[in-house]
Amino acid sequence: MQVANIPLAERVRPKSLEEFIGQEHLVGRGKVLEQMIHSRKGHSIIFWGPPGVGKTTLAQIIAHSLDMPFFTLSAIDSGVKDVRAVIEMARKSGHALLFIDEIHRFNKAQQDSLLGAVEKGIITLIGATTENPSFEVIGALLSRCQVYVLQPLTEDHLMALVKQAMEKDGWLASQHIVIKEWEALLQLSGGDARRLLNLVELVASSLPDDNKTFTNDLVQDIVQKKMALYDKTGEQHYDIISAFIKSMRGSDPNAAVYWLARMIEGGEDPKFIARRMVILASEDIGNANPNALLLATSCFQAVELIGYPECRIILSQAATYLASSPKSNAAYMAINNAQALVTKTGDLPVPLPIRNAPTGLMKKMDYGKGYKYAHDFPGNFVEQEFLPEKISGTKLYDPANNATEARLREYLRNCWKDKYSY
Repeated sequence: MQVANIPLAERVRPKSLEEFIGQEHLVGRGKVLEQMIHSRKGHSIIFWGPPGVGKTTLAQIIAHSLDMPFFTLSAIDSGVKDVRAVIEMARKSGHALLFIDEIHRFNKAQQDSLLGAVEKGIITLIGATTENPSFEVIGALLSRCQVYVLQPLTEDHLMALVKQAMEKDGWLASQHIVIKEWEALLQLSGGDARRLLNLVELVASSLPDDNKTFTNDLVQDIVQKKMALYDKTGEQHYDIISAFIKSMRGSDPNAAVYWLARMIEGGEDPKFIARRMVILASEDIGNANPNALLLATSCFQAVELIGYPECRIILSQAATYLASSPKSNAAYMAINNAQALVTKTGDLPVPLPIRNAPTGLMKKMDYGKGYKYAHDFPGNFVEQEFLPEKISGTKLYDPANNATEARLREYLRNCWKDKYSY
């Protein structure tokens, strides 16, 4: 019989690392979390990764394995008062593990309220975030925690999770499910294990008792009819931000503002939206329209200052501008090419003429000797070597085919006609 009001994902949540699927780089034999549990020496942690990959489960496993009192708060509906209450209970019990879901939603004051208890060892903190903690967690707290990055689950991980659930859960096992086709389940889950398991339960409970065979068409049909069950949870987070970014990249301001509206209506963090637009302004527009980065950065600053509801207008202005801008990924490709070259060639020496020479000894060693100051020459340019000798003449930046970068290409061609093929 199905357990009332307890979702499948919760009923089959692993209780030990042996049951846990995925994140082998953290939980495998000899890896950091396995070693921590084996040594019974816990430390404060920030788990950073997409939704549904095991952040909450790992926190619970750590608390259970270390036999620690376990408290949990959600940053969405908890404040400083709640944090202090947990700290006081932890102090009375001697020590406790506090798990804070979506810790990136805590403001500075709320994060500050954790510092003393973490520093004194009253609590071992585990925070979970889908956002880059470098931006969202204050430095003082971040320095007291180890950041562990959780990777997206593979298709093999997801299928293994479903098979494990069909063995562990009494109700699901009694359904005698046959999964004939996996594609729809995996696609609709978006890589989120929690969502996948809840989809399996939804489909299983919707099928007649005499036929529990999953096919792609059947799964799609059932989920579309009952999609409202999932819309409310915000689990389309990554699908919709992907659609938003790809609409701007594809120069469709109408689609971009539609997906923006979907995120706004769903209560998405406006800073998350604005940050993605700053990235897109360089990655997908770059020097085709340098003003795009300025506008996107200003948008982020304004959103941070103003907040909802008025910041929706600023977000719309930036999104439609970025979508309507000419596109170039030349800067993005240039840094990719450069990093690949560095990985391949290692630490090549800096040419002597462009080395810094702050001391007399360095000058005697010819540091800076022969450097030509560009502004002393006609047109503020003089040809000289800036790359290490081994990779001299390597072109990493290739301006794209747009009006602005065409001018850059022409300038570079005139400057470097004997060295680079612009």
